[in-house]
Amino acid sequence: MEYTYLDCLALFGVGGAHPGGLQLTKDMLSKEVIDETKSVLDVGCGTGQTSAFLAKQYGCDVTSIDSNTIMLDKAKKRFSSLQLPINTVHGSVEYLPFDDGVFDIILSESVTSFTNVSLTVPEYKRVLKHSGLLLAIEMVIDKKISEDESKPIIDFYGISQLLTESEWINLFKQAGFKHISIDTFGQQFDENNVQNAADFSLSENIDEELIQILEKHEQLTDTYKDILGYRIFRCCV
Repeated sequence: MEYTYLDCLALFGVGGAHPGGLQLTKDMLSKEVIDETKSVLDVGCGTGQTSAFLAKQYGCDVTSIDSNTIMLDKAKKRFSSLQLPINTVHGSVEYLPFDDGVFDIILSESVTSFTNVSLTVPEYKRVLKHSGLLLAIEMVIDKKISEDESKPIIDFYGISQLLTESEWINLFKQAGFKHISIDTFGQQFDENNVQNAADFSLSENIDEELIQILEKHEQLTDTYKDILGYRIFRCCV
């Protein structure tokens, strides 16, 4: 069987796989006003690490959506074990199965880049309330590169395109987001705080090919470290 990078994340059950991990998530959310009155949509929720943190820390109404059934099953087990009343939905972020204007906050942690962004970003805008907020940690290229240079990244991660910071901003503006701010971050972790580390919910019978995919990810990250970066986009309706 030929696995993809996303298959690898699902079968390893990686929580906090996005750059910066849970530590970055906590820092990003601490700057926002979140309480039990807020409704939050965690898109591409994976194994539910962030959703669980949101529900426990802020007591807000959390909905978690993912298109990967393996990831979603692992998220449900996490929520059940923690007795958290989180709504889980199997569906695509490109066609969100929600009414217009129902969420106060949407959180996308290295998810949108793996979708058809021309469909996904307008969907975020549609389901947000008039005063809604999108927080997105997304992959960017810090300088334009040739098709030959970009092909290994696009092929490995299964994405359709690599976008610059300004191209992301244009997409958000075209979708109707009016106020957009950007933050950068470095790969700095508190090694002594295990609560912020990525966690794993392993499937049975992990194939050797999956380990090779993780190694390839590390190799690409190092090879393209001066080209491939990430930004935190804070987009207000």
